[in-house]
Amino acid sequence: MNGYIAPPEVASSASLPDEKAQLARITLLGHDLRAAVSDILGGLRMLGDESLSPPMRLQLERMRAAGEDMARLIEEGLEVVTEQTVMPLRQTVQLARMLYDIEMRWAGRAQEKGLGFHVALSPDVPMVVTLDRIALERVLANMLSNALKYTDRGDVRLFVTLDEAGLHFSVLDDGPGFAPELSPRLFRAGSRGDAPGKAGNGLGLYISRDMARRLGGDFEVGNRPEGGACVRLSLPLDGLLPPELRSETALPDLSRMRVLIAEDSALNQAVLGHMLCIMGARCDMANDGVEALERLDSGCYDLAVIDIEMPRVSGMELMTALRAGGGRHAGIPIVACTAYVLRANREAICEAGADAIVSKPFHGIEPLADAITQALAQAKDPKDCPARATLGAPVLDEAVFADLLELAGAAGAQELLERLLADLGRIERGLVAALSENDATRVRADSHVLISISGSVGAERLCALAVDLNAAADRGDLPAMQLLGRSALTQTDRLIHYAAKCLSQPRGGNART
Repeated sequence: MNGYIAPPEVASSASLPDEKAQLARITLLGHDLRAAVSDILGGLRMLGDESLSPPMRLQLERMRAAGEDMARLIEEGLEVVTEQTVMPLRQTVQLARMLYDIEMRWAGRAQEKGLGFHVALSPDVPMVVTLDRIALERVLANMLSNALKYTDRGDVRLFVTLDEAGLHFSVLDDGPGFAPELSPRLFRAGSRGDAPGKAGNGLGLYISRDMARRLGGDFEVGNRPEGGACVRLSLPLDGLLPPELRSETALPDLSRMRVLIAEDSALNQAVLGHMLCIMGARCDMANDGVEALERLDSGCYDLAVIDIEMPRVSGMELMTALRAGGGRHAGIPIVACTAYVLRANREAICEAGADAIVSKPFHGIEPLADAITQALAQAKDPKDCPARATLGAPVLDEAVFADLLELAGAAGAQELLERLLADLGRIERGLVAALSENDATRVRADSHVLISISGSVGAERLCALAVDLNAAADRGDLPAMQLLGRSALTQTDRLIHYAAKCLSQPRGGNART
């Protein structure tokens, strides 16, 4: 006995005909396999990669990509064995994301052989296609495996291009190429396994051509004029693009990006997540501004999609705190989602830190795609974005501060700076203590003083944060108070350092942060 007790529905199958009993066992096995693979993939997704070295991060991505391939192959195998499907499975495939997974999976194998591995996607290639993903991945896996096997030095490259004839997947290698005498029997089993030290069953090209036919495409092999082999899979354009995505809008390629969605509606989370995944992104969800800040503190993101109307900490407060806080995500591209599209609302949202705005409800992927494209461009060229334009600015308006010191005179300027440092130090200590104890009364009192001091010296960003902090403390909104308080302390610290530099310099010098 091995200790295994069969469920009643399986145990009773002993009285069934052999085929039905076998099917029952396979069904049970399929359930267990799915559960095991799901646990493996879930564990891999939960592993944080922030502290990993680049080689370890590559291996983690390689395992995750291979695990997802294994899950799909298990599904197909069970369908074949149980005869649940007889037709190729056409599904919506996020092409950019799939190619990213392929790169992660095969880059490690190439490195083990000392080879370079590169994946290139032409800009006009659609981000989403409709086809049999398992068949496509099987063809590409055989193409890449064959190229890596017969290449001892140099590179292996996967190029994806589009033209009037169709969508093309080309694998180029720097190996010896195909021997001319093998041409008549390239697609027979064992055809390319005759080379010394390259033993194998030679089924790769045979399987690839069969899978290409399953996809309705063509499969070609040949040698490059400059040396090496070129193997190409070509798919016809008919039916390749999902009907709902046939538009003139070019979707941005987010295949290498991790996106944070801060949205309190589960429905909107699902809609945004689906559209972002179509563009190739990996998405994490936050239900409000507090959870969003926690994720931004613990992870590394390339883009944030933030709802303006959220509980606890609103999108406006979150963006203001991010932009003013000076943390690693202070300059993250932000797309704000809002139902309020009046000009005044848009101006206020942009002032708070948004790079682009998309209106709710969402009626298609194009508006979001356009907003993301704008936000990513804004991150590179921030001159038209008020919040971004101030990210690298001094902590205060130097002209205002210089005028203040000038009015105080040579002797009074030093005393003014000393008093400013003393007041700021006292406020900083008070806020740290009050925030650690969630003491809204003390936060309200200290932030009130901070409003006066920061406003008088021209520290506009700190003043705005202090106003919001005071309001949060006044209404007893502890999550918002913690979020804004942390950012206010960051700006207060910057102002203290600025004033200390001014005090240490000869009169008339300027200190820039």
